[in-house]
Amino acid sequence: LGFIGVGKMNSGHLGNFLGRNEVQVVAVCDVDTNRRDNAKKRVEERYGKDKDAGYKGCEAYNDFRDLLARKDIDAVVIATPDHWHAYIAIAAVNAGKDVYCEKPLTHNIHEALTLIKTVRGSKQILQTGSQQRSSKEFRIACELVRNGVIGKIQRVETQFGSPAKSNANPEEPMEP
Repeated sequence: LGFIGVGKMNSGHLGNFLGRNEVQVVAVCDVDTNRRDNAKKRVEERYGKDKDAGYKGCEAYNDFRDLLARKDIDAVVIATPDHWHAYIAIAAVNAGKDVYCEKPLTHNIHEALTLIKTVRGSKQILQTGSQQRSSKEFRIACELVRNGVIGKIQRVETQFGSPAKSNANPEEPMEP
C-alpha cells in the first residue's frame, strides 16, 4: 500500500492501516519534507520488528509518479490538496493500482467523466472517502434544518477537530 499526501487526513488513515495485519504500507509520498519523513518514520517504527518476516522498509517520495511506478504496490490512498485528487487517481488507475481517494473526487464534470472512463476501462477498484456524508448524526441534523425544526437559520459557525493551523507552508516548486 502506498500513501500519497500524508497531511492530516492521510495521517489518520495511515494509523488505521498500520493497525491491520492484512496490508503492509511500503511507500509514502508528500511534497512537504517534514510530513513525508514523519510518515516514513511512523511506518518503519510499526514494521521495524517485522523485518525478519520479509518487510523491506518504507520508501519516501516527493513525486507521486515515482511511487506509482512501483510494481509491488497494489493500491494507494490519496489525500492531497483537492485539486490533485482526480489527476492522481487517474494516474494511479492507469498504473494498475486500486485507489481510495478523499473527497471531493473531482472538481468538474470533465474530470469526473475522464475518471469514470479510466476506471471502467480498467480492472481497478476506486472508492471515494465519504466520512461525515453518511453518518446518522449528520443525516438527522440535515433533516432538522430542512424541516424547520430549529427555526430560521441566521448564522452558522462550525469547527471540527483541532483549530486550523496557519497556512505558512514552505514555497513549493511548480512544474512547467
